[in-house]
Amino acid sequence: MAPSDVSPAPQVDGPSVRTIPAELRSRIQCLNSDYLVFLPEEHDGSKLPLVIFLHGAGGAGDDIMQSKVKGKPTEIWAGIQGFHKDPAIVVAPQCLKQDKNGIHGVWTREDLNVFLEHLKATLAVDDRRIYLAGISMGGYGAWAWAAHDPQHFAAVVPIVGGIGREGPTAVTPELDQWARNLARVPVYAFVGALDTTVPPERSERIISAIREAGGREAKLKVYPDEGHGAGRAAVAEQGFYDWLFSHTRDEMPLQRSHAQ
Repeated sequence: MAPSDVSPAPQVDGPSVRTIPAELRSRIQCLNSDYLVFLPEEHDGSKLPLVIFLHGAGGAGDDIMQSKVKGKPTEIWAGIQGFHKDPAIVVAPQCLKQDKNGIHGVWTREDLNVFLEHLKATLAVDDRRIYLAGISMGGYGAWAWAAHDPQHFAAVVPIVGGIGREGPTAVTPELDQWARNLARVPVYAFVGALDTTVPPERSERIISAIREAGGREAKLKVYPDEGHGAGRAAVAEQGFYDWLFSHTRDEMPLQRSHAQ
């Protein structure tokens, strides 16, 4: 990483805690009703880019501040202020450890679509600039949500994420369909070559499939000296934010990607 790509993180104020209203909670199976919102201090009321960040397994539970500590929403908020500088909103929901039926908790598109509906109704969100990022289990959540509903997002960043619901080494049987849908949205995946928790081959496999499906922009960055903690390097880079915010959701024809 070039020295110019790194700057000291600015002082970050704490996020506010908001609550999903009761009328929507009946439609949600595995989300904490509380979530974190980082908002710019000064805002003229114009619509802003929205970054939705999905935490990893360590952030799961019913204590929303655990999501702040175990995930990386604070680091992403600091990176936006330090590197991007233009105002944006960062939101971090929390996945419960078990859903309403007592089944092991996992990010699902059904829950997240309800959550996004709520965010659009309550925040000044620019629909053309909604960005999705996630780490580890949240990286899986980012792959899965965008693979089913790519129309929501201007760009997607899965970090050390798996590609199967059953766990970090699983592979979805719908990989080809995922790839066809993900070909409709820019994707930049980050992995550590030394990751023994989620094999980096999983991200390599789906990026390759997206390119074969005609993805216009499917990128993968491999950190040769990092393991499952590669996220700390990814969110500390200028390029992470430059790439993310360079995209706006527009209707464009598919074309084969040659990105490296």
